[in-house]
Amino acid sequence: MRWKATVVSILVSLVVVPSAGADAVTQLADRFAPVVRLVKQERPCGHGEAFEPTDVDVVLGNPDVALRGPWSGANIVKVAPTANDLASGLFEYNLDFPGNALAPGCSYEQWSRRISAGSEPTTYAHVVRAKGRLALQYWFFYVFNDFNDKHEGDWEMIQLDFDARSAADALAQKPFELGYSQHEGAERAHWGDKKLRIVDGTHPVVYPALGSHANYYGPALYLGRSAAEGVGCDDTEGPSRELRPIALVASRDKDPWLRYVGGWGEHHSGFYNGPTGPNTKRQWDEPIGWARDSWRDRSYTVPAGSSLGLGATGVFCGAVATGSSVLTALVGNPSPVLLVLAGIAALLIWLATRTRWDMSAPFRIARRRPWGSLVSSALRMYWLAPRVFLGIGLLFIPLGLLITGLQYLLFQQGTFAPLVKSIGSSNAFVAGPAFALGLFVSILGLSVVQAATAVAMVELDEGRKITARRAYRLAVPKLRPLIGPLILAVVVVAVLSATVAGVVIGVWLTVRWSLLAQVLILEDDSSRWPLRRSARLVRRHWWRSASVTFFVTGVALLLGPVLGSLLLFITSASFDFVNLVSALIYLETLPFAAITTTYLYFDLSVRRRLAEQERPDTDVLPAEA
Repeated sequence: MRWKATVVSILVSLVVVPSAGADAVTQLADRFAPVVRLVKQERPCGHGEAFEPTDVDVVLGNPDVALRGPWSGANIVKVAPTANDLASGLFEYNLDFPGNALAPGCSYEQWSRRISAGSEPTTYAHVVRAKGRLALQYWFFYVFNDFNDKHEGDWEMIQLDFDARSAADALAQKPFELGYSQHEGAERAHWGDKKLRIVDGTHPVVYPALGSHANYYGPALYLGRSAAEGVGCDDTEGPSRELRPIALVASRDKDPWLRYVGGWGEHHSGFYNGPTGPNTKRQWDEPIGWARDSWRDRSYTVPAGSSLGLGATGVFCGAVATGSSVLTALVGNPSPVLLVLAGIAALLIWLATRTRWDMSAPFRIARRRPWGSLVSSALRMYWLAPRVFLGIGLLFIPLGLLITGLQYLLFQQGTFAPLVKSIGSSNAFVAGPAFALGLFVSILGLSVVQAATAVAMVELDEGRKITARRAYRLAVPKLRPLIGPLILAVVVVAVLSATVAGVVIGVWLTVRWSLLAQVLILEDDSSRWPLRRSARLVRRHWWRSASVTFFVTGVALLLGPVLGSLLLFITSASFDFVNLVSALIYLETLPFAAITTTYLYFDLSVRRRLAEQERPDTDVLPAEA
């Protein structure tokens, strides 16, 4: 009878133990299933995350989806491919969803919402034993990646590592570390780290970035400058909506789609191609080695103050996004983009040949000059007294600190802090005041620099010695009437910028009021309607003034941040150092812009006075000082 009991015991072990092991894996997957917090979308097709972690069953067997082969021409292999259809591997095949990944519009969002109706958000759990440890992975599938590298399909994951040899052992402990996938790399956290948020004792919180779905530990604006970090800025800020995806344990045996090695999205060249699935990644089979080789300890956030000033890291986000949009349009339909770029280049060449650059005598500042001579004379003037003008530009160092301090006090600690916490920093009610404040402080600083520069130029033109300190001492008392008109101008332009039509009017007014500082500092009756007096000077020369405003002042404002952004690509320097370099370039270029606009002021003043001498019945604008 003893041998019968032994046989029964063996049979029970063959049936019950695997079942118990499978139950332990399911229990482990449920116990540590992540909580996902997506950037909240207030309205369909509006700002916010439109895509949720999706059950692949809503895509497979769907008549909207086609399986395409790797050859050219009519290459549809099957419509509505099923999981079993994918089980043979199909190297370099692609699933093709309805829509155009390079011009997505709102089509993928609408399709995703339609096919996901009635299904629950889903994550796929995968347990691997390796090197004496156990890795628990959660994989998320999204229908579309709406980031700089737009493509159909997107697979992201997080991994929890246990010092255990089985799922049953892991149930009795906590993971010692976690890794959240971010583009081609991942970020590490230890269980108990301050940055790691845990719900109900065991569920890690994941913040997928807007569009890219890279996973982060908290809400912020993250800056990446490599393939591992992603190139651009990942945004997890703002109010979020919380999901608790169903954790389904996945395996190649149970889920035939895990044997598919083709693309989960339509075929395109480069990073626009649909990505391959989890089973093709190194971390699927070698999670511990992948963690050792690929995880980093932190992600980098855009420093405070960048959204208000013109730091390199702040400009970097917009520059990469704009460049990516142009590249996407170029890949999708190159002809219109190339025509526009060629047109811009031809226009710039034509404009450069329509002016004179050789009349560059810096003195006798009160005279007419061709457009090119405004620039060349400014270069000569700068070269004659570099210490004076660089000293004037030093104002932008304390100004940058002031902007950063104001942002921190108002939006992190002060009046707007509760609003930022409840609705996010990207909401119009927060971004609007932030933009207006930054615009006001920046324009105030530029106006003061313009005023001190104008004083220095007049003194040099008269043959008198001048220093940066004395230029400020002479200019600042005359700028007290500046505050009121400047606030009015900033408020008007900020309000107009809220609409497309208003932006056009705002640009028009900005150019008309661009000589405000020179009017206040150089005219006798500076306290009477300075905005109107600036507008009178510009009135018949709007395009001339606009070209100086945008091609000289605009370039001066952007040159530092743009060069700083390039440093982010080509060096490993810290973000604070890059912002410092950007600020140093900034303080050198803005005095040059101030010299050029002062030459423009005198040029327009002389032109207006000569025009009024031909029409003596017209009110005469007071002569410049």
